[in-house]
Amino acid sequence: MHTTVHLLADAPDQLLPARELMAFTLASHIILVPMGVALPLITLVMHHRGLRHNDPTALLLARRWSAVMAVQFAVGIVTGTVLSFEFGLLWPGLMGRWGDVFGIGFGVEAWAFFLEAVLIAIYLYGWRRLKPRTHFLLGLPLPAVALMGAFGILAANSWMNTPQGFSLDPEGNPVDVNIWKAVFTPMFGPQYWHFVVGMLLTAGYVVAGVYAVGWLRGRRDHYHRLGFAVPFTLAAVATPVQFMLGDSIARSVFHKQPVKFAALEIVWDTGTHVPEYMFGRLHPDGSVSGGIKIPQLDSILAGFSPDTKVIGLSSVPETDRPTATQATIAHWAFDLMVVIGSVLVLLALWYALVWFRHHRLPGSRWFYRGAACAGVASVVAVECGWVATEVGRQPWIVYQNMRVAEAVTATRSTSLWIMFGLVVTVYVFVFGSFLAVLLKMRTRWRLADARQAAGGTAGAPETDTPYGPRPSVPAGGPPGAGGGSAPSEDGRP
Repeated sequence: MHTTVHLLADAPDQLLPARELMAFTLASHIILVPMGVALPLITLVMHHRGLRHNDPTALLLARRWSAVMAVQFAVGIVTGTVLSFEFGLLWPGLMGRWGDVFGIGFGVEAWAFFLEAVLIAIYLYGWRRLKPRTHFLLGLPLPAVALMGAFGILAANSWMNTPQGFSLDPEGNPVDVNIWKAVFTPMFGPQYWHFVVGMLLTAGYVVAGVYAVGWLRGRRDHYHRLGFAVPFTLAAVATPVQFMLGDSIARSVFHKQPVKFAALEIVWDTGTHVPEYMFGRLHPDGSVSGGIKIPQLDSILAGFSPDTKVIGLSSVPETDRPTATQATIAHWAFDLMVVIGSVLVLLALWYALVWFRHHRLPGSRWFYRGAACAGVASVVAVECGWVATEVGRQPWIVYQNMRVAEAVTATRSTSLWIMFGLVVTVYVFVFGSFLAVLLKMRTRWRLADARQAAGGTAGAPETDTPYGPRPSVPAGGPPGAGGGSAPSEDGRP
């Protein structure tokens, strides 16, 4: 009988709906994570530029991005809270036995959420209410707090991949917990920096992509050029760094989680001179169909030599390794992430070449088409990285210590499927509302810019600085009419 069929027959009924529910909520939440982690830094870079160069356009962009940051944070709080509850409701075996060991990461994240909410509120309402320098300085802790939240989550996840910092009593329960070792596990460093740089890269490309679309539609004023250049430059600098970090974390997986590495590279038999498969499908008998086979490359990538020995999936019992289907899913996710990363490196090099040779932004429409797609592609790469990390670790929820099936809830599977349907319905509403708010904000800002351009003396939409008195609206006149006054950037008098 097929290995997958064997494993499904032995799994509890609750396992599939619990997995699907957790996967859906994680995949939804992770879309928001890059903006939550990196948008504060991008906003503050733009804010600093506005203050240093006395550029009202940069200040206007920073203020508008801070509004987006606040809305995104509110939605992220909702989806993050759901995930926190799901850990306890869906996986009581995990939290009940191991919560005392790795739960500190969730505590750190909770404090980070609280501090970030306070700091975002201060930063958002500080425009026009605080002195410019004071306002900027109060915003500086935001990136650090965002990194602290990422620290907590990555500490918990890296512990699940390489658990340490405890001993087991005769009943198999963890005792003698060493919090320091439980937090700083062998995979923590590679995972954390790969994640953080990936978030900066993704957020930069997403924000720049909005202005790349504007460039393609003919909006090539200072506002759109600056809105594109700052986030894209940050993303372009981060891209080759991320590529190197990705290579480093893959090598860490090779040393610390060899079976997971075998799943990512669909290696069946242990040996040297192992070929690399780009895509392809692994079958239960160990054969691979489809894809592009590159002789010896997997061994070379793993240890810089074709003589490097790579552990295969068949080296462990079938109950201790991913199924052929799971290995194929992890492999495709990993390869797609690598392909996207490689294309983004080429895009970043194109940008750098034009900038260093001509000291200007690229003028090719194909470049801006690529930049417009880069944001979506980088989000896909983030999703693929999560899939490769989690699916490649199967069947373990705590690597080599607890299987996923041992941690799942005893709640009836029917109830879990109903819960899954309710969560999908709520998330469709939440993300639909989020998109509607963003589109309404964009429309309001665009109309305000158009009215200001029509009524302003310079004819530019950037003349209203976020600092200083609010422009007045003449009695009986439309916004922006008469007296040289113009509406503020949020469209209010």
